[in-house]
Amino acid sequence: MNAPRALLSAVALGAAMLASPVAQAQLFGGDDEARRAILELRQRVDAQRVQIEQQAAQQAELMRRANEETSQLRRSLLDLQAQIETLRGELAGLRGNDEQLARSVSDLQRLQKDLAVAIEERLRRFEPAQVSMDGRQFTAQPQEQQAFDAALATFRRGEFPQAQAAFSSFVQRYPQSGYYPAALFWLGNAQYGTRDCQGAIGNFRTMLQNAPDHPRAPEAVLSIANCQLELKDVPAARRTLEDLVTAYPGSEAANAARDRLARLPAAEPARADTRPTEQRRR
Repeated sequence: MNAPRALLSAVALGAAMLASPVAQAQLFGGDDEARRAILELRQRVDAQRVQIEQQAAQQAELMRRANEETSQLRRSLLDLQAQIETLRGELAGLRGNDEQLARSVSDLQRLQKDLAVAIEERLRRFEPAQVSMDGRQFTAQPQEQQAFDAALATFRRGEFPQAQAAFSSFVQRYPQSGYYPAALFWLGNAQYGTRDCQGAIGNFRTMLQNAPDHPRAPEAVLSIANCQLELKDVPAARRTLEDLVTAYPGSEAANAARDRLARLPAAEPARADTRPTEQRRR
C-alpha cells in the first residue's frame, strides 16, 4: 500500500511541476548551462584543433623547407666535392707542368752550359793562350800548342823516330815560340833514342845557346855527356861533366855528373916525346 501511494505522490508532483512555468524553468535551466558549456567546450576544441592544424601545417612547411634546404645543401656539397676533385686534378696537372718546366729549364741550362763550353773551346782554337811550360809562362797560338803536345805525346809513347820528325818540324815552323828551347831538348832526346848522338849533341848545344838559364839546361848538358860516352869520347864527356858541375852546381844533373865522374876511368897522363931532337924537328 505504501508503494502505490508513493507512486501517486510522484505523479502528482510531476504534474504540478509541468503545470507551473516556474517549475518548468527550474527544471530545464540546467540544460541551457550544459548546452553552453558544451558549446564553449566545442569552441575550445575547435580552436585547439584549428591551432593544432595550423601548427601542423607550419611544422610541415618547416619540414618541407628543411628538406629543400637539406637537398640544396647536399647538392651544394656534391658540387663542392666535384669542384675539389677538379681542383685536385688541375693541381696535379700543374705540379706535372711545374716538374716538366723544371726539367725543361734544367735541360736549357745544361744546353746553355754545353754551348758556352763549345764556344770557349772554339775560341781557344783561334786565340792565343797563356801557357806554362817547365816553370816558364808565355803566350802560344792554339795550333802551336797542339803541335808541341802531339810531338811530346809521341815521344812519351816511345816512338822516337816519329817524335824526332815532329819536333824537327816544330823548331823549323816556330823558331820564335816559347816552346822552342823545350822542343830542342826533346828533339835531342828523340835523336838520342835513335842513336843519332851527333845530331842530339848539336840540338842540345843549340838549346843551351838560346836558353842557358832554362830549367832543363843542366839535363841538356848531362845528355851531351851521355852522347859523348856513347861515342866513346871519354875525355870530351869528362870535360862536359866537369863543366856541368861548375855551371849548375846545385842541380840534380850536377849530382849525377859527380857520380859519373867518380866512375870514369882516370885520365891517361900525356906521354913525353923521347925521340932525338933531330927526329922531332923532322
